[in-house]
Order: sequence, then structure tokens, then C-alpha cells
Amino acid sequence: MQLIRGLHNLSPDERGRAVTIGNFDGVHIGHQAILASLRLSAQPLGMPSTVVLFEPQPMEFFLGDRAPARLMRWHDKVEALRHAGIDEVLVLRFDEAMRSLTAHDFVERVLAQGLGCRLLIIGDDFRFGCDRQGDFAYLQKCASRYGYTVQDTPSVEIAGERISSTLLREALTVADFERVYQCLGHNFVMSGRVVQGDQLGRTLGVPTANILLRRQVSPLQGVYAVKVRWQPGSDFYAVANVGNRPTVAGQVPRLEVHLLDFSGDLYGKRLHVEFLCKLREEHKFASLEALKAAIAADIMQARKFFAQRAVKSL
Repeated sequence: MQLIRGLHNLSPDERGRAVTIGNFDGVHIGHQAILASLRLSAQPLGMPSTVVLFEPQPMEFFLGDRAPARLMRWHDKVEALRHAGIDEVLVLRFDEAMRSLTAHDFVERVLAQGLGCRLLIIGDDFRFGCDRQGDFAYLQKCASRYGYTVQDTPSVEIAGERISSTLLREALTVADFERVYQCLGHNFVMSGRVVQGDQLGRTLGVPTANILLRRQVSPLQGVYAVKVRWQPGSDFYAVANVGNRPTVAGQVPRLEVHLLDFSGDLYGKRLHVEFLCKLREEHKFASLEALKAAIAADIMQARKFFAQRAVKSL
């Protein structure tokens, strides 16, 4: 898969391109349906399948720290699109100039002149252009003039609910991990490289692998039972804390993971952390001794959860 930053780095393709546009935050099963349709439609036409993303995401541009929590870091989103079999990912900077483009200018400059779009596949809620003026009907109106065809994809529903990034965030907020699995087709994952921490966990007898969240807002906060992997066959059960660590006046949000029954060096390794169950909210404790006692209780509760899960899987 080719990653392209900016229209100016996009090479012309005489075959044209099959294109979809969106945030694809979380790459949930609704997104997966659009990507599958794009890939399967592009192949017989001999065109590359191209996903257009914006960075920052438009809501982050408009709302800053008040924007909805990002479900995926940039690296994870690109990897998910690669795994979906997409040929190209074009990243466009969402700034004042992009925000100000009218629907007409977006179609002409981005779709027609920039991408050479011949097939456009979008979700049924897609809006674009200044003040979200453009929609599916507008794209259809412009199609013959600019030489492309446009298809929309119906929403994917579970039990009458439309699968969306918003629904996924809501499920994560209330720790409904069964619903999360239904939205994604797999467990929710956070990933990142292990960095040097302040060694507090080791001092308390529960060493942790520390991962910076690198998000404006986290979709999760609290203490969780998780499964950790960094290479095939390396699965370990663990307890994870996502938050600011208020007991020790932490300032930078991070993901801290204590692997059960593990000893070794994880610095620099990229961990994939699957969230399975919420154990409790993050609290500020009166002392390090109180924090240590709470962590011991978390580990005991997590072990009980993992034991029950193993019995259910038999």
C-alpha cells in the first residue's frame, strides 16, 4: 500500500482511481463494508483503490480538545487500511484552506483534477465542502460533468442500531465490550511502543510497560483487564491503567500495563493491548500504600475474570 501526503505528491494515473473519503476512525464493520466494496469494485476496472483521509480530523480542527475521542492513532488506522487490501491512502491536511473549499471546488480540484476519480464510493451519511454543503445528491449531479460514477453504501446495523464511530465511543464509555466487539468484529485495541517510565510500578512491586497515548482525548479511562501481544505467540494477560495517574500528580495521559506472570525487557517493543473488561475507574488514593493495595485487588479481580473466561471458552 502506498501512503501519499498531499495532492501535490499524487502521481497521475491514466486508469483513473476508485475512491472513498472519510475519517475511518476505528475502522468498524460499517467502514469495513465500504472498504470491501471499494476494493472489489476497483479490481475488475483495473484501477487502484484509494482512501482519502484528513489530518487532523475535521472535528479536531473545529473543536480541539473538545473533539470526540479518537478511536485510533494514525499509525493504527494506516495499518488497518493496509490490512483491508487498499492500494493507496491519500492524506490531505485539514486546515483553513481545506475548510473553505466549496462543494464545487472540492469536486473539481480534489476529485476530478487531483485524483482523476472515476468511481466514488461513500457512506450514506457523507458530507463535504464548506458548511457541509455537499452530499450524495450533489455528487450525482456532478458525476457526468466530471466523468465519474458514484455509489453509496447503506449503513450496517446491529439490533436496529446503525454502526458508527459515535456508537463505538459510547460503548467504550460504558465499558460494553460485547457491543464494542460487535461494532469492530474484534476486541478494541490500543497500541504503541514501550517508553521509559518513572519506575513507580517497579517500586510498588508491579512493574509496568508504559505507552504514551498521543491523543487529544482518550476513548477509555480507568483500570482494565486486557490481553497483550507484541509478536505471534506472545499473548499475556495483564492489568492496564489508562489515565493521568492522579495519586502521583501525573500530567501526561498514558497507558500503563502490568503483565501477569511475565518477566523480561519490553522497552522499545510495540505492544497491542486488547481491552476485555473494566475493573474500576481511576482514583486518587491518599497514599502510595493505598494505591498498592488497590493494584493488588485489581490483579486479583483480573485473575478471576481471566479464569472465568477460560472456563467459558471450553
